[in-house]
Amino acid sequence: MGEIRIIPLAGIPELRPEDDLAAHLGDAIERAGGLEHGDVLVVAQKAVSKAEGRVEQTDDVLAVILREARAVRRRRGDLIIAETKQGFVCASAGVDRSNTPGEGWVVLLPCDPDASAAAIRAALEERFGVAPAVIVSDSFGRPWRDGTTDVAIGVAGMKPLLDLRGTNDARGYRLSGTVIAVADELAGAAELAMGKAEGIPAVLIRGYRVPEGEGSARELVIPPERDLFP
Repeated sequence: MGEIRIIPLAGIPELRPEDDLAAHLGDAIERAGGLEHGDVLVVAQKAVSKAEGRVEQTDDVLAVILREARAVRRRRGDLIIAETKQGFVCASAGVDRSNTPGEGWVVLLPCDPDASAAAIRAALEERFGVAPAVIVSDSFGRPWRDGTTDVAIGVAGMKPLLDLRGTNDARGYRLSGTVIAVADELAGAAELAMGKAEGIPAVLIRGYRVPEGEGSARELVIPPERDLFP
């Protein structure tokens, strides 16, 4: 693996419901010099949610959280860890009050982030003749670790996991349990260029060869039978 570049896509305006997100992304990609084969596009969840109309005004955020949750896993005061209807486990069922359209508004997760990623990928392929892998990213906390990092909640045009089981390491040791969450790693790298207050909702990652094939971000979720934090 050689050099990996992270290219911020600047100039994308504040998105509103029914905005053509793929068109705005395409314009920003053109300003950045266009697409190349093998590019990975990482798009912040809030950009996707806003364009898809997954925003609402409320005076009862808790009610929205419980509505968006399939199940509440843990609760400590105002902190709720919930399993979302999309199958992810995260704080507040993904309901967010930061970077919203205004006071009293919340942003919800896309209904189907994989489908959102696939739609963006198809639109960009039609425009550029090149189909990038697409990741929809969001900030999650992690057990045993402080702070948040961006992870993939939607993918298209790639497998989210790199399964190295059955291969040998540099010393010839046969790997038996190594599966790398490459979609999460790419999402985390992209967040370094997007930031939380920089107004950069998307980046291109160039130089990394993603695992070929199709998959779902839900593959990144530990299945119940292996979950140590039920």
